[in-house]
Formats: sequence, structure tokens, C-alpha cells
Amino acid sequence: LSAMGEPSMDPSISAADSTAQQGSLFSMMDVFLISLITGLFTYWFFFRKKKEEVPELPKMQTVAAPVRDSSFIEKMKKTGRNIVVFYGSQTGTAEEFANRLSKDAHRYGLRGMAADPEEYDLSDLSRLSEIDKSLAVFCMATYGEGDPTDNAQDFYDWLQEADADLSGLRFAVFGLGNKTYEHFNAMGKYVDKRLEELGAQRIFELGLGDDDGNLEEDFITWREQFWPAVCEHFGVEATGEESSIRQYELVVHTDVNMNKVYTGEMGRLKSYENQKPPFDAKNPFLARVTENRKLNEGGERHLMHLELDISNSKIRYESGDHVAVYPANDSSLVNQIGEILATDLDTVMSLNNLDEESNKKHPFPCPTSYRTALTYYLDITNPPRTNVLYELAQYATDTGEQERLRKMASSAAEGKALYLSWVVEARRNILAILQDMPSLRPPIDHLCELLPRLQARYYSIASSSKVHPNSIHICAVTVEYETKTGRLNKGVATHWLKNKVPEQNGSSSLVPMYVRKSQFRLPFKPSTPVIMIGPGTGIAPFVGFIQERAWLKQQGKEVGETVLYYGCRREHEDYLYREELARFQKEGVLTQLNVAFSRDQAEKVYVQHLLKKNKEHVWKLLNEGMAHVYVCGDARNMARDVQNTFYEIVSEFGSMSQPQAVDYVKKLMTKGRYSLDVWS
Repeated sequence: LSAMGEPSMDPSISAADSTAQQGSLFSMMDVFLISLITGLFTYWFFFRKKKEEVPELPKMQTVAAPVRDSSFIEKMKKTGRNIVVFYGSQTGTAEEFANRLSKDAHRYGLRGMAADPEEYDLSDLSRLSEIDKSLAVFCMATYGEGDPTDNAQDFYDWLQEADADLSGLRFAVFGLGNKTYEHFNAMGKYVDKRLEELGAQRIFELGLGDDDGNLEEDFITWREQFWPAVCEHFGVEATGEESSIRQYELVVHTDVNMNKVYTGEMGRLKSYENQKPPFDAKNPFLARVTENRKLNEGGERHLMHLELDISNSKIRYESGDHVAVYPANDSSLVNQIGEILATDLDTVMSLNNLDEESNKKHPFPCPTSYRTALTYYLDITNPPRTNVLYELAQYATDTGEQERLRKMASSAAEGKALYLSWVVEARRNILAILQDMPSLRPPIDHLCELLPRLQARYYSIASSSKVHPNSIHICAVTVEYETKTGRLNKGVATHWLKNKVPEQNGSSSLVPMYVRKSQFRLPFKPSTPVIMIGPGTGIAPFVGFIQERAWLKQQGKEVGETVLYYGCRREHEDYLYREELARFQKEGVLTQLNVAFSRDQAEKVYVQHLLKKNKEHVWKLLNEGMAHVYVCGDARNMARDVQNTFYEIVSEFGSMSQPQAVDYVKKLMTKGRYSLDVWS
């Protein structure tokens, strides 16, 4: 305010001047006062608004924070549990195994609970010894290239940094992996090794399940030796035969507000009607299909290119990321299950957990209808696991069928062989089993309790966000095959996607999706050469990579050699993205295009043969150009053959022995210069 009074106090202004200027002074004062009042009001308005907004922040944080309201130790004490089975699960199998182990515990006078490590503070493991006869079991799946699953990432980080004393902890680990992958069961092996390093006591050997073989059998074999080891360690005995214990109770809703009934949402009720970012596995975005075209010119298969509109979703992606889509089961399969079990599929029900302390209140979003559960929430197309057969056996009225089901669920060699041939190799899903066992008619609610959750399907994104910021492209092949029983089995997601046509008659085809980040990334420097190897739909991420390199070139960046090794069956049948690749080559972005047509000649030619043919150039790029190598596609054969070819090239031109060449390639992997995006 002193500044405000300065003009009237200026000694250079005389009394006469003051009188003469009084009128103008008042008008100046008026303007000044009005400005001051306006300024104060503006300040008050914004200050008041800020004050109102401040309390909102903690509210938002509270909602977003993970559920860690209690220690798993306190929960175990409160509910009388002494065995905790943690699971690291990406597709639901590890969670399923954890639930089976926790249910087993009652047979030995023990009480178990399955637990998601994401929901608890795992540093509490050091306190588990406070509970008598306590044991921690870890069912840990490995995802991607030796990575932890999303829900086990925090646990993995803690294990790496922890210096905790776990000397009072007793543990066992069962790992879920796939031998076709480079880092087979890396997570299970790491957890087992690290817990021992921290002083914990292993009470049974590490189990290594192989999904490329028979994961179910691996688990059963480990489990039947695990429990006797537990009994011996704690001095307990089995209390009796395995019995069927329901985990959930059925509640049928006869008078329910349909606005409170789930219709396929993954998390929040009505989330598909009222979409709110951020979008993730529990809150997928409904993307509109803007393009769905067939890529191949002939042949029996259907290869397709889809484009999903992500405008206004705030979803960001990078070339090499994966898009996850939630499919729906074929309505004819759902209807047939309803008919066989003589059920009104539109009955609205809830399955409520009998354990009130459990964090998992329902096996899937409830309340919902049986139709919705079988369409969107439950896996009805994969062969059911042995525990499902065991539980269902009680409902078979024919003694022969009941015995057959029990035998397949047993650990006897004969039973395992029968399960392998009659269920796994014959690819019998739950509908086929019900059809082939006429006396087996379980209550539909128990069947819904037993079936695993329908999982999201992952696809390598076939576009670059630099070129297509508002759309995500998918390249996929429909899965369809005849089983040994003569049935036609169709891939759930690919057939569902095939029928997703762009807008017709004003209605859009929508796909629930989210993006999963990947380590499959272009080099930081555009000038670094890249060698991309991707036969079949393995070309998907490389379409995005080439688009991005073209965009970088347009921006005036120096772009290094861009080499593609692609393979398909026949040139005039399934050569995917032929025109696009030709255009990129003409523009000079794709500096070398090598295509192997495996069936266009008497002798089959694959991508690894073309790599050998160009071995000198490959070595030059690798050794002198510091090139990055990317492999995408089939893990079982192609990725392994390509890797062996690189061993040969490195050995020949680098003058190395076979072990040295293997070590060279492994070091490239460690440095992020040899990356894999493979599936089996």
C-alpha cells in the first residue's frame, strides 16, 4: 500500500499543481481502486478454488492405492491359517495351482490360503515363524523373456534389494515355464535361489513345470511328493481322503436391479458404458474396429489385418509393445452347455466366497447371468485340468464314467496316461466331456466355480505410434483344427476378431483392449542397423519398426541399414504386407528384403537358410555396425533354428569355438542387442 500513496507524496508536485490536478487525480484513484478491487477479487477467487482442490488429492490417492490394508501374517493369525501360497500369474494357471495347494492343506490338519503378492507387503515373510507349523509356497510363472508376471513385479524388486533375515522361514517353490523359451522358468529358479540366500529353509525341491510338455502332469508329480515332505517336516499325517469342498456358495437373484448386474465388464460395473482412463487389465478400453481385411490371397488359412481406434483414450504405445484383447466365447458353445445342463442361462446369480476374510469375494464379477459368465468370464474351450475332473466325478450317475473321471484325476501312471490321451491329446473341452459322458450332469454353478477364467490374448502391435498415434494394428491368423474325435475346434480370440467388421448400419464393432509394455524396442540411435527376422505373423512388430524408421528418415534423421528376413508358405498365397514392404524398399527405408517361400520348391526354404546365404553381410552388420537383432514368431522351432544359425555365423567369421560363439550371442542378449518376441 505504500506504493499506492507515493504519487501524492512526491515533493516535486506544488500545492497549485495539486489543486489543478485534483480532478484527474480522483479519476486516476477511481481507476486504481477499481483495479485493486478487481485484483483482490481475482486473487480471492483463485485462492478459494485452490483451497477447495487441496483435499481432493489424498482422496484420489486412497482410491488408486493397491489393497494392502492388512499384513498377510495378521490375516493368517486371525483366520487360523499356517500355510500361505503366493502366486505370480499372468494367464491364471499359477493362481489356479496356488488355490489347489491351499485347498490340499486341510487333508493334513493344516489350513492354507492363496495370496496375490501384489496385495501384501512381502517383507513380512521374516515374521512367518511367529505362526506354528508355518510354510510359504510360491507358484511362480515366468513371462516373456525371463520376466516376472505383472503381479509379481514388486515382489521380484523387493527380493533383489532385500537384505532381510529369513532364517525362520520355511518355503517351497513350483515354477511354471516353457522349455521352448530361452529363459526357462527363470522366475521360479530365482525365487528359490534368492530365498535360500536370505537364510530361508527349503523343505522341498524346486518344481519346474513345462507348458511345452504337460504342465498339469508336472504339477501333479511335484505335488504328490511335496505333501509327504511337508508331513515329514511337521510330523503330521493325512487326515483322510481328498474331499470336495465348495469354495463359493450360490445366491440366485430373482428380484434384482439390472443396472447392478455385470454384463462382461472386467472390473468396475458399467465401465463399458462410462469409460474412464487409465486403461489396463482391470479397466480395458472399448476400441472401435475401423479396418478388418484379409491379408492372404489363397490357401486354407485366414490371415487378417485389423485396426483399432484409440482416439480420446489417452493410451500411448511404442513400436514393439503388445495389445491385449478380451475375447468372447462362441455363443453356440455357450448355448449347448446350457441345453445339456438344462439351465436357464439368463438366471442372474452370484457366487460368494464362503471364506469371508478372503480378498477374492467372487470367482468372476458378480452378480451376473450364467450366459455372461460362460461368454466373457470363463474358459470353456481348453481341456479342463485334473482337479476339475475330480470335482465333477461326484455328479456322474454311471459308475463307469465316475471311475474314469476319478482315474484321470489320480496320480497313478495309468490315470495320467488316460488323461493325456482322452483329454489333452484329444483336445476335449468341457462341452465335449459332457457330450461324451451322458450321465455327467453337474450343477451349472459348481461348473462355473471350477472353470478357469477366460484370459486376454496378446498380439504384437503391427504399427508405429509415430505414424498412427490414434490406432493400433493387429496381424493375426485364425486358429481352426479338427480334433481326434472329429470335432472342429476354433481359436476363441481369432474367430471372434475375424467377425469384427467395421461400422455397418450405424453400429460399431468394439474390442475391449489395453496395451502391455514390452522390452522389444528399436535402438536408441536411428543410425544403428537392425536385422529383423519374422516369418508368418511374426512380421507384425517389424511393420511398426519399418514405419518408424521411415518416419525418422522423413524427419531428416540418419537411419541405419534396415534388413528384414521374412518367410511364408507360398509367394502367391500368404505373402503378408507385400505391397507395403515393396513400397518401403523402393523408398530406400527397407535396405534389404529377404523372403523365404517354404513350399514353392521341392526343398523347403526357411529364414535361417537365407541368413546362412547372407552370412558375411550378417556378420559385418553385427560386428562392425553394432547391429541389433530382432526375432519374432514361433519359439519351438524357428527361434531356436535362427539362434543356432547365429552361433554358426559368429563361430565362422569371429574365429570362435562353439562355446565362445554361444557366449557371444548370450552377451548380445544381455546388452539388448538380440531381442526375442516369441510364442509357442
